Amino acid sequence: MRGDGPVALVVFTRDLRVDDHPALAAAAGGASQVVCAFVHDATLRSGSPMHPLRTRFLADCLADLDASLRQRGARLEQRAGRWVDEVLRLAAETGARTIHSSDDVTPYAQRRLGRLEAAAGRSAEVRRAPGLTIVPPGAVTPAGGDHYRVFTPFYRRWLAVPRRPLLPAPPPCSLPGPAPGPGPASGPAPGVASGGERAARARLAAWGKGALARYGEQRDDLADPATSGLSADLHFGSLSPLRVETALADLPGAAPFLRQLCWRDFYLQLLAARPDAAWADLVHRGGQDRSDPVRFDAWRSGLTGVPIVDAAMRQLLAEGYLSNRARMIAASFFTRHLGQRWQDGARHFLAHLVDADVALNNLNWQWVAGRGTGTNPHRVLSPTRQARRFDPRGEYVRRYVPELRSLDTALVHEPWRLGRRGLARIGYPAPVVPVVPVVPVVPVVPVVPGDQGDPGAA
Repeated sequence: MRGDGPVALVVFTRDLRVDDHPALAAAAGGASQVVCAFVHDATLRSGSPMHPLRTRFLADCLADLDASLRQRGARLEQRAGRWVDEVLRLAAETGARTIHSSDDVTPYAQRRLGRLEAAAGRSAEVRRAPGLTIVPPGAVTPAGGDHYRVFTPFYRRWLAVPRRPLLPAPPPCSLPGPAPGPGPASGPAPGVASGGERAARARLAAWGKGALARYGEQRDDLADPATSGLSADLHFGSLSPLRVETALADLPGAAPFLRQLCWRDFYLQLLAARPDAAWADLVHRGGQDRSDPVRFDAWRSGLTGVPIVDAAMRQLLAEGYLSNRARMIAASFFTRHLGQRWQDGARHFLAHLVDADVALNNLNWQWVAGRGTGTNPHRVLSPTRQARRFDPRGEYVRRYVPELRSLDTALVHEPWRLGRRGLARIGYPAPVVPVVPVVPVVPVVPVVPGDQGDPGAA
């Protein structure tokens, strides 16, 4: 694989694209040969097995990336094993003196890059590149602090920060190198959208011309949410967030969605500054949650007896996706009504969501549980009120809870009104806990103007 002139190695992680890829652009601009690789990290895979739909989406992304690289005279080298060892082995095999990788904010990714830099020593230079966020973590800081803890002031500053230039994909033949044989085959799988940069760009274009205009008013509609469907594309890096912002910024209805992209940057900069917040309470408020395996099992199986919650949990199991409103309802019920530890619910979501992201998932769970950035830590979402507001005709519930399809709208969100015999007749459980508003035991903290919006996923 060695050639004339300097060799650079680009290690892809969750930046599976060729467009607006700072690490790839830097390598292509400074070396005569660029080797592109993805390492299936054995450490990550040694934990909980990846959900099949997430595995399929990743496979699509890698196949699409390989195809794009082959159009440019390169290919994607895939290895599996201990990440640092495999990267260094590939650098030695190819003679690469520079290793390019996109920077990340999760504690594990930071440790992994740090180990790579230490192990590479003088044999190769490790260069980190931006691209995970629109505004790099640490670029926007408050006076006297290293990161923002409240969203609204961060949002104001974020809007005014100059953006880096968008980087086009390297032109054909700018990445010379062998490209033997066809790339790995991939294709759509039932229940999940196709992964990869080309599919993501098509989704972005179609959504910008369609549902974006009604996003602000209808993104919380559970039966037909006007959401983008881009969350997995952003997590796996099939799209750069800067490309998404640039593509949508001038379109009607874009402002509420761009605010959600800011929430993404906000949580990523927060985790970069507070790596402990991945699994520990960002704000300690006292009290003690519990882990009740019976309640947890009912919740994760979609058998709590609360239709809107059960619909969300069954959708998660079937599709590996939930709209942000459905996530909030399920998480609030788990932490507030069932009194369970947010970490247990967060792990379940991470295990099943195709777009699972530690920063966005876990910090949103803390927000719902009153342990995070929310200015009203005592907010509780009533599942029945949420259901009547965001699924007024019961379409969402009937779609995922077939036991309730025969019920009329007056009962579909409160089937316990049928009594135990009626519930037994339709084969649906009674609620695991009484479904009444949970009254805070301390006064509600006033909401800061401008911070009352829900954090969300794209």
